[in-house]
Amino acid sequence: MNNQNGLKIVTIGGGSSYTPELIEGFIKRYDSLPIRELWLVDVPEGEEKLNIVGALAKRMVKEAGVPMDVHLTLNRQEALKDADFVTTQFRVGLLDARAKDERIPLKHGVIGQETNGPGGLFKGLRTIPVILDIVKDMERLCPDAWLINFTNPAGMVTEAIYRHSNWKKVVGLCNVPVGMRMGVAKALDVSPERVHVDFAGLNHMVFGMDMYLDGQNVTDTVIEKITSGDSSMTMRNIVDLGWEPEFIKALNMLPCPYHRYYYKTDEMLAQEMKDSEEKGTRAEVVQQLENELFELYKDENLNEKPEQLEKRGGAYYSDAACSLIDSIYNDRGDIQPVNTLNQGAIGSLPDDSAVEINCIITKSGPKPIAIGDLPVAVRGLVQQIKSFERVSAEAAVTGDYHKALLAMTINPLVPSDTLAKTILDEMLEAHKKDLPQFN
Repeated sequence: MNNQNGLKIVTIGGGSSYTPELIEGFIKRYDSLPIRELWLVDVPEGEEKLNIVGALAKRMVKEAGVPMDVHLTLNRQEALKDADFVTTQFRVGLLDARAKDERIPLKHGVIGQETNGPGGLFKGLRTIPVILDIVKDMERLCPDAWLINFTNPAGMVTEAIYRHSNWKKVVGLCNVPVGMRMGVAKALDVSPERVHVDFAGLNHMVFGMDMYLDGQNVTDTVIEKITSGDSSMTMRNIVDLGWEPEFIKALNMLPCPYHRYYYKTDEMLAQEMKDSEEKGTRAEVVQQLENELFELYKDENLNEKPEQLEKRGGAYYSDAACSLIDSIYNDRGDIQPVNTLNQGAIGSLPDDSAVEINCIITKSGPKPIAIGDLPVAVRGLVQQIKSFERVSAEAAVTGDYHKALLAMTINPLVPSDTLAKTILDEMLEAHKKDLPQFN
């Protein structure tokens, strides 16, 4: 790494409302993660937000008294030169595209969600060509850098990088496992540092297989607390529909919040329909939240992350991203759940597929901890979603209509091939400007 005088970190999608989370995390870790330069990069459509959040970032750094230079730019190549770490958190088509991803499937009686079902497919189709262009720039400008991808759908994006580029120094990241671990700690009424969870599966399809308190297996205790109603685990962006207690006891694992879309499909669809009529889609709710956040960010007296950011749904984002970068840089050898190559860790998935699993984090990257086969009760669903991710990534790279139709049809949230084609055609037309490979 080119870090004799401190690190250079580049954040693509720097105008995101999440950026203050990241800044806070870097400031907290400055002693162990000496960042010399932080470059926030965005596209022309995001310039206004970049300037607002960038000014807040500079105030936060100044208030903290750390010698970190914050740069704002629309020139990705200028930013990437000689970077040590590159983080990605961008949204192709902005929130307007997300609203289409949610509203069009709902019109046809199908779950409309940004990373699951048709919405997840189309977010991947828009995002993967852009991330592969970023990788090409990195190959020229910062070939030794690590790419830390937070852009959703994180599992599919990480899969695409491994399969459709030569870049191997990539780690996909999500705050869901962190939130699940925090939820277990809350259920047990203990500090999170005392809790360990064995995570395995895929991004937004990960299970807490066994849970430990001070090294003692407490899975049964946690399951009991969840099924008795003493504890509930969800996220700001996923409605908290309670689980059927007997089902969770039979599963004997901790499902992630996104599993509600697969195990409670009818209820989640009904709730989405109701919410979209009363409050708008989640994208439209987030748009309002973002407007309020950016008004706060404009306040020249604000020099810290505002509490209101927690409503956005990105809790523990900075902890996940900054802890990972810190552990790679300092070769900590600690255990963190990330998206990386399977390499035999999960026996029922291909070795060359991206999985979300506990890894030992070293300066050479994540080393996945083997868990063997997934339990037969969840194996088929996880394999089906992996098939969906792989076919979707291929469609994104090739612009092949038939691959996109295949991906849409094999997704378990789409009930028929006829409906898959109807939704696909409508969404291709709606997103035409952001899908040049299909035009």
